[in-house]
Amino acid sequence: MGARLDPRLRWVALLLLCAAYLQGGLVKAFDPAGAVAEMRHFGLQPALPLAVGVIALELGASALVLSGVARWLGALLLALFTLGATFVALRFWELPAGERFMAENAFFEHLGLVGGFLLVAWHDLREPRDD
Repeated sequence: MGARLDPRLRWVALLLLCAAYLQGGLVKAFDPAGAVAEMRHFGLQPALPLAVGVIALELGASALVLSGVARWLGALLLALFTLGATFVALRFWELPAGERFMAENAFFEHLGLVGGFLLVAWHDLREPRDD
């Protein structure tokens, strides 16, 4: 068995991994009209229930990851959400060459987040609790 990560440092790392989802969920929660507009922008209907679901998922799954309660489940939910959202919002292959670069970078950055959450879930399911 390898060296154990300090639980405080581990929690900060998990907070950083969840930061975009906490920020996104809070922004949407405080601007519900903007959250609905975002769903419509991406062609997602019914926009209002989907916006509410996204807020609940971003905040709820982040809370699971950070609290350690069913951390594996929160991480898997965020991985699946991120993968789906990436294919909805970052279809770089459909963009003209001049607009493709940033979307393509963001697409692969999001795949990295998916991998990070899969690792969190895997570690949570296989390692004894230490926090």
